[in-house]
Amino acid sequence: MTTCQILQRAMLIQPVCVHLEEMPNDLEAARRIADEKALKRAADPMLLAWYEARTGRFSPNVACCSETKPGWLVYAESRGGNITIDINDEAYVFVYRDAAQEPPKPSGQP
Repeated sequence: MTTCQILQRAMLIQPVCVHLEEMPNDLEAARRIADEKALKRAADPMLLAWYEARTGRFSPNVACCSETKPGWLVYAESRGGNITIDINDEAYVFVYRDAAQEPPKPSGQP
C-alpha cells in the first residue's frame, strides 16, 4: 500500500516563490495571485492542481499514487505541469501548464 506523502518544498520543480506580508484570505484570493504570476510565464496557463496547507485540501482529489510525492502533484506533473507557484512557503501551491503548447503524450503513445 502506498503511503500518501505530505508536501515538502523539495518536491516542487523550480517553484516560483511568492512571499506576501499579508496572507490571502482564502483559496480564491490566492488563486488570483497565482494566476497573475502564471500569466507572466505562459501564453495560456491552465491550472492542473492546487494545494491549501491550512485546510489540507487539494485538487484533483486523486488517490496516492507515488511514494515520493502527493498524488495531486504527480497528476499535474504527468500532464505537463511545469509552472509551479508557491505562495508563502507552501501555504498555497498551484501547478499550471501552458495550454498554448502541445500537451504531453501519455507514456506508450507515439
